[in-house]
Amino acid sequence: MPHIDSITLINKGFVDVPIPKEVDLINEIKRLKKEKNAVLLAHYYQDKAIQDLADFLGDSLYLAKAAATVDADVIVFAGVHFMAETAKIINPTKKVLLPDLKAGCSLADSCPPSDFSAFKALHPEAIVVTYINCSAEIKALSDIVCTSSNAVKIIESIPKGKPIIFAPDKNLGRYLIKETGRDMILWDGSCIVHEAFSFDKIIQLAQENPTAKFIAHPESESQVLDIAHYVGSTSGLLNFVQQDSAQKFIVATEAGILHEMKKKAPQKTFIPAPVNDDTCACSECAFMKLNTLEKLYNCLLYELPEIKLDPVLMNAAKAPIDRMLELS
Repeated sequence: MPHIDSITLINKGFVDVPIPKEVDLINEIKRLKKEKNAVLLAHYYQDKAIQDLADFLGDSLYLAKAAATVDADVIVFAGVHFMAETAKIINPTKKVLLPDLKAGCSLADSCPPSDFSAFKALHPEAIVVTYINCSAEIKALSDIVCTSSNAVKIIESIPKGKPIIFAPDKNLGRYLIKETGRDMILWDGSCIVHEAFSFDKIIQLAQENPTAKFIAHPESESQVLDIAHYVGSTSGLLNFVQQDSAQKFIVATEAGILHEMKKKAPQKTFIPAPVNDDTCACSECAFMKLNTLEKLYNCLLYELPEIKLDPVLMNAAKAPIDRMLELS
């Protein structure tokens, strides 16, 4: 393995080594994966070039399941930090890499462990259900983890009458209260990507495209979800556009999913839902987009940056993930 100055990595959060112009990044990434017995897990919100290179491409639930079954020495996670953490928790003996350590998550950041621990202490009888979009420390404080794909099933598995804390996404929590009829105690967290959608602009866009169906991810705000023809997880949205008879869709989630939608249903039209910011036409996660082909190449070449977690923390965080996987 080539030598690298660790200071370069620490200061930048990624391996910042110049790549010769003649390097064919796509072919070299494929070669390095084979050479190092590595698999690439990628989320739908990644740039399309990275999506196309993935051995496993999907939403958080699918990728968590994939991480639990992969037979490889190295797992490279093209996503955000909490996703790579989850892969490491599930595979404590494997090397797990993230192309850029600064690929964080606004939702995960909205739930500091010390504050959540104090919040949890106010409700000692409650079952703690946390959305997978949270840190390993928050998972360790949880009874069970869920994703947007299985959240309804997870909530409905809890005995009626048992109080439930749901964190960190209040928008998903409100949606689940409506869907399940359960009264839950919500942590006040949210995702800036899914809160960026403009209700008024969506209404206007729908009027301009009367045959289009409006679909949304449940992390969006309630008023946006209330006008949606369909609300679902990332994979749920992808399945819906393939199966539904409509030929045009307005899509309220991170715009990276449109690449896979176009591949799965090339005859259909997909319009990203507009956001409040007049400088951009769609909602993109800046954290997800920190991962690039260049960083992915260097990540595989140098096997850095590596996700490392305390074994005690990993063990505590694994139990609620395992409960989720058993139910899923």
